[in-house]
Amino acid sequence: MSTTLSLRIDAELKNRLESLAKRSRRSKSFLAAEAIAAYVQAESWQLDQIAAGLDDLEAGRTVKHEDVAVWLQSWGTPGERKTPGR
Repeated sequence: MSTTLSLRIDAELKNRLESLAKRSRRSKSFLAAEAIAAYVQAESWQLDQIAAGLDDLEAGRTVKHEDVAVWLQSWGTPGERKTPGR
């Protein structure tokens, strides 16, 4: 099921969208809907991960900064360390 959404964009962006639609042989609506869907998915994932991280922090599930720093400094070396645990 689809529905209609009206929005305002500046003239330059509209011109670029029209050009892209012609070049890709897709409608402006199709491209805009795809872009919005990708944005919503990415933002939802990011906010979910932030919430999970805050939950971990509140529950005391953390790793010391020093342990992470040592681990990162070992990347790409013969003595590369395993991911620090909690």
